[in-house]
Amino acid sequence: MTNLFELKQRACANVDAMRDELVQLSETIHAHPEIAFQEFESCQRLSDALESHAFTVARGIGGIETAFRAEAYGTREHPAIAFLAEYDALPNLGHACGHNIVCVSALGAAFALQKMIGALPGRVIVIGTPAEESGGGKVILLEHGAFDGVDATMLAHPAARTMVARGSLASVRIDVEFFGKASHAAAAPEDGINALEALLAMFHNVNALRLHLKTDARVHGIITHGGTAANIIPDYAAGKFSIRAAQQNYADEILQRVIQCGQAGASAIGARFDYKITGGSADIVVNKTMANVFAENWRALGVVVNEPRTNERMGSTDHGNVSHVIPSIHPYIQIAPAGTAGHTVAFRELAISPDGHAGLLNAAKGMAMTALDLMCDDELMQAVRAEFAARI
Repeated sequence: MTNLFELKQRACANVDAMRDELVQLSETIHAHPEIAFQEFESCQRLSDALESHAFTVARGIGGIETAFRAEAYGTREHPAIAFLAEYDALPNLGHACGHNIVCVSALGAAFALQKMIGALPGRVIVIGTPAEESGGGKVILLEHGAFDGVDATMLAHPAARTMVARGSLASVRIDVEFFGKASHAAAAPEDGINALEALLAMFHNVNALRLHLKTDARVHGIITHGGTAANIIPDYAAGKFSIRAAQQNYADEILQRVIQCGQAGASAIGARFDYKITGGSADIVVNKTMANVFAENWRALGVVVNEPRTNERMGSTDHGNVSHVIPSIHPYIQIAPAGTAGHTVAFRELAISPDGHAGLLNAAKGMAMTALDLMCDDELMQAVRAEFAARI
């Protein structure tokens, strides 16, 4: 235990020694936001940085140009602990989710461990996972074997509260289309079939459906095409819906009911309805054994860790899909005042504030310390695996 304590102290000291390098990289990523699957500059900067710290980097993995996997070997191949880097931004908002902190804290933890890799009984991995905000990059990487050989995964996400054991909502996304018949809206409205009205009927049906959903469920929609001119009956209309729930099976059940809402809207107007499931993510299965260790490490640094509320508001993440295959945790580090929402301009600016930088460093330290626990304590790693097997 003394040796493990000393290793943790060294890891934290290594993070502190690299503060300027990490902060500069975070600010650079933040200043050059790139959306899903377009993160070419961010991917290159992160990969170059990993290579400069003696990691072996495979670029363009899983058929995604902006994905990578970097590795450094200790005295054993396993346990292999993967820090996940997210670096995509939001359209028109930039890094309003703070992914500059997510990716650089992952690198900070890896760099800290690499500096003493010869003393570590395990393997340090960083996986660059694009398109978290849309596109499900981790799902694609899972399907292409990018997570093969990994024993545990973690990432730390900026937030308005520090938590380790919070999960996420399962989500499903669907594109819908309605096909009608164009006609002059004033001279011959009776000859038209209004595709837009069919889509609006779907929205009304979904609004009625919400009254009968569980409190953890969410259904959101937008219209992406509603016609070309006010005096022409729209022969085509389209929209997008996002469906979320605490459990994947309930999200799938809601999806079928939303599809029925679209079919009913089309039937009422006489239009044709079509849909396409475009993605989504599973709920996070938090490995509580890992989470408890991570929380204790943060508390040792003086970080106050909160328990999730019973009515905790949550989003969705493709890290959930990974957590159904590999023991995982998804801690949140506070960088913003309580109540500050993500995906806002305010949160974007906080991601490069002094509090954002402090959160980055604490995130890197917490991940490095927890990886050391997993590598150096065989009984802990066995307990992590046993909990995962029992829950999955």
